Amino acid sequence: MYSKEHKDYLKKIKLHNLLVKISQIFILVFFLVIWQFLASTERINTFIFSSPFKVFETIISLYQNDDLIHHIWVTVYETLVGFGLGCLIGITIASILWANKFLFKVFDPYLTILNSLPKVALGPIIIIWGGANATSIIIMALLISVIITIISVHQGFTNTDENKIRLMKSLGANKWQIFSKLVFPSNIGTIMSAVKVNISMSLIGVIMGEFLTSKAGIGHLIMYGSQVFNLNLIITGVFILCIVASIMYYGVVLLEKKINSKWD
Repeated sequence: MYSKEHKDYLKKIKLHNLLVKISQIFILVFFLVIWQFLASTERINTFIFSSPFKVFETIISLYQNDDLIHHIWVTVYETLVGFGLGCLIGITIASILWANKFLFKVFDPYLTILNSLPKVALGPIIIIWGGANATSIIIMALLISVIITIISVHQGFTNTDENKIRLMKSLGANKWQIFSKLVFPSNIGTIMSAVKVNISMSLIGVIMGEFLTSKAGIGHLIMYGSQVFNLNLIITGVFILCIVASIMYYGVVLLEKKINSKWD
């Protein structure tokens, strides 16, 4: 049974979290109301700034034309493929670099250069190599996410408590046993932090790729809207992108909670 003080503490935490959620919702609603008010009273030019009602009408129109779900699915599919490959390849390479310090010293400057290089600059080359299709877009997302994953996960591996590693070595543990029993489990939090960053970076890569070459996707909607100067379509695309990004991020957060509960 919880004590009265502990119950009061839990209530304060719940109240605090509730107030945070209410404040977040209030800010969003307040912004939309002010935006619509300025548009309705013609204090802003709706041709340039659009309005919440026009965005809503554009979403309904896309849905009725069977375009909404198609464009969302294309972007989500490309993001998930790039995200999955980025996590798998990134964690694998980070593990290899941790196990082999010579390889890490060799590739460290290249990883730093690739991480600082704007990936959009490689877009034309990727399109030539992969073709003007979804493959190039996925490669773009993969390039953006995998380097960050390698660097952040490897950093976590190298920061593992040296005293614990020495203890395992003194007990006769080999490198694989040290990695599987100590290094990897103790860095689940670091890996999940990298995964949370990875999902956002993968989505950024996909949108960048869709800007360069695509026939469908949220990035295609935004780019097409800019080409025909349709601000309603551009803002609608950005609005949908925000929702998709939020759902993906909180999906990873839920995955993190489940994984942490199993490892605790």
